[in-house]
Amino acid sequence: MIPPPWGTEYIPKIPGTQGLLRLSLYYTKYLTATTISPSFSLMNDEPSTQQPSPDPDTDRALEDLRFIRDTMERAGSFTAVPGWGTVAMGFVALVAAPLASRQATPEAWLVVWLITAAVALCVGMLTTLGKARAAKAPLLRGAGARMVLGFAPPVAAGAVLTAVLYSAGLYDVLPGIWLLLYGAGVMTGGSFSVRAVPIMGLCFMVAGVVAFLVPAGWGDALMATGFGGLNVVFGIIIARKYGG
Repeated sequence: MIPPPWGTEYIPKIPGTQGLLRLSLYYTKYLTATTISPSFSLMNDEPSTQQPSPDPDTDRALEDLRFIRDTMERAGSFTAVPGWGTVAMGFVALVAAPLASRQATPEAWLVVWLITAAVALCVGMLTTLGKARAAKAPLLRGAGARMVLGFAPPVAAGAVLTAVLYSAGLYDVLPGIWLLLYGAGVMTGGSFSVRAVPIMGLCFMVAGVVAFLVPAGWGDALMATGFGGLNVVFGIIIARKYGG
């Protein structure tokens, strides 16, 4: 039996209507509740976490800027060669030359020049780093990196040949080897630097060739002329023309 749509107050109080009254109360309490409209939650309603696609024009502009920067670095010159540091290296050699010439044994003579080379190398590295930092010139990128890569192999070859010639007892040829290979390193590395640097390297190479042609007793004098005099002269030129 379907209960009537009205409340209990309209049900006649007659015998046998108690069951009908309970049905009416059940209908009023539960079946006449406010109807809840169904709602559907779509997956697209959630916030999207997908990143927007990059703008092709922006990517192209960034690539163009990167290409221009790399091209400028390749075409540029490393101008952070330390002029005054090169002068200091020259004075170190000028002090070492007479000291080495007074040594009684070839071993002691070699030790003096090896210590001189280590001190000069430290002076050159520190002054180069200082000038590169002041000029904001990258030392391990662009022209600076190419200069280092051009300078290092001949110097490394000189170190190997020094050990070989020392083992063979051929001390007399060491001044020519040192001047020649140091000049080759300065010339090849200096091709990525200012003009005075490769010219200085060429002068060192000439001094090395001369050392092979003159008597062995001239070795210290040529070392003083090359590592001392050439470094001082060209260091002053670099300092005056290229900012220290």
